[in-house]
Amino acid sequence: MWAPLAAVALAVLVTPGGTVVRRRLRGSAPTVDAPSDAPTAPDTPDPLAVAGTFDLLAACLEAGLPASAAAAAVAPSAPRPLSESLRRTADLLALGADPATAWDVVATEPATEALARMARRSARSGAALSSAIGELAGQQRADAEDRAVAAAERAGVLISGPLGLCFLPAFVCLGIVPVVIGLAGRVLDGGLL
Repeated sequence: MWAPLAAVALAVLVTPGGTVVRRRLRGSAPTVDAPSDAPTAPDTPDPLAVAGTFDLLAACLEAGLPASAAAAAVAPSAPRPLSESLRRTADLLALGADPATAWDVVATEPATEALARMARRSARSGAALSSAIGELAGQQRADAEDRAVAAAERAGVLISGPLGLCFLPAFVCLGIVPVVIGLAGRVLDGGLL
């Protein structure tokens, strides 16, 4: 009686997926493993956090802060790679560096390349930077939404294969086979063959 239960418990603990069970038995907090296709780069900022940073930067500029003070005010709340770039840009602008040179630091980040282009263009032309940064934040959010919708649609397509493989044999066994057996019985009883 106890032998089958002990064998099942041992199998659960020994299987490759049993690490979660072992953690729970030890009382450790379970960790969430990242999917294999998820980006593993720690320096990839969250696009919505970047959009929030752009909104905050636009609000600081609309309030009348100079670009160096606005970048310095936003840098502590920005995601990691962007915060370092904004801090260096703010320091360069505060020291009196050319705006084109100072914003080149931000141009090295893929998420903020457009911000650097807008800031350099604004420094050359004297146009207001705050409205352009607000539009950039909206574009960043729209891109994040498009990526999320595409991932959800891709998941829907990927799940249809296993579901089809599960339901097709059941459909054949419960839908087609009884009809064929019923027709075969009538045909064979009628003496047609």
